[in-house]
This record gives sequence, structure tokens and C-alpha cells, in this order.
Amino acid sequence: MRIYAHRGASGEFTEGSEAAYLAAVEQGADGFECDVRLTKDKQIICYHDSNAKRLSKLDFKVADKDYAELRQSINPFRLDQLLDLAILNQKDLLIESKHPVPSGGEIEKQIHKLLATKMKQIEKSGIQVFLISFSYLATLRNKKSGYQSGYLLSRKILARVNPTKIVAANIAIIKSDHSFVVTQHQRGKQVLVWTVNDEDDLKLCQDLGVQAVITDYPARARKILGYP
Repeated sequence: MRIYAHRGASGEFTEGSEAAYLAAVEQGADGFECDVRLTKDKQIICYHDSNAKRLSKLDFKVADKDYAELRQSINPFRLDQLLDLAILNQKDLLIESKHPVPSGGEIEKQIHKLLATKMKQIEKSGIQVFLISFSYLATLRNKKSGYQSGYLLSRKILARVNPTKIVAANIAIIKSDHSFVVTQHQRGKQVLVWTVNDEDDLKLCQDLGVQAVITDYPARARKILGYP
């Protein structure tokens, strides 16, 4: 079972920051998870919230600012920088596009464009890149692009309409129904689970044969699971 760092090692560092992802490398994470948004000038940044207030105390919409403005205020890590870090350190990358956003499907278009420019490096490094979203339409756009895509599930019933080969499920779904993983595997799906920090939950996912967990604490997860 692979261990992916949720917004980097976000349990100990500012989520989505360069420091969080560098720490994830040091902590032995198998890959990175990131949430991405477009700036006003169509730069892709690693930022979860639509508004900067929770993380910076500055009250503005991220989509209303150019990257140069954001660099002066919240200094977000760009997706191309994270992709380069993943390639350099041979770490898988899960890219979650956030919705709803003012630019609609433009975020997926820009992600696909970026990946196309780095395709040779991605293939040479051997890493896997997954495109995930809670949005069904975004998931369809990702699937059509030919990149590995997955559907994020907060409710078990949504698995019935999952158009991809990857299920990215909330840990609450797994805890309430252990057979969910078996069922998805029988349907030919890979199962990724988020956000898994509790010791019992990590061991449950391991016992059920989950392909990967997304955690805030990569080093602790490795220790709990008995990884070297």
C-alpha cells in the first residue's frame, strides 16, 4: 500500500507549501496529493480553498488575483514546480482540480497542457500521475484526456456512477462498510483512501488491500505500517 502526502506533510507544515512537499520527500512518502486552482492569469497553483482567509488571514478570492499578486501575499507553490519536484524525487502525483470555479473546465485544460509538456520526463522518471476531482464533469474531462483519472467520493452511492478505474474514497466509507473495497476490486477498480491519519484506520486499509492512502503524516504512517 502506497503512502501519499496530503497537501504535503500537512500535519506538520503549512498545507500545500513547498516546505510541506519537501518534508514529504524527507519523510519517505511515495507520492504527493495536491489541490489546484487557476489564478486570474491562468497560472496553476497548489491551493485548497477558494478564499485565502483560512490560511493567511487575508480575505480575497484566489481566482481574482494574478500570480504575481499572490506571490507577494500568500506565495503559493505552483503545480509545475511540484511536478518538477515529483519527477526529480520519483514521487507519484495526485492532482485534484477544485470546483466550482469561475473558469469552469479551464483548470483541467491547463493541467493537461502542462502534463503534455513534461510527458517525456514523467515517463523517464517512472512516476504515476493521477487526475482526480469531486466534480463528475471534471472527471469526464480528465478521463477523455487519456491521463489516469479518478472520481473522489464522499458518499458510497456515488461509486455506482464512477466513470473511471480509480475510486478515491473518504475513510468514513471504508470504516462503515469493509466490503466496499472488495466490491470495487471485483469491478476492476483501484481504491485510494483519504484522509487516513488514525493508526486503526491505516491498518484497516492495509488489511483490506487498498492501493494507497492519503495522509497528513507520511512518516508516522510508514512507522505504523511497519515500512522501513
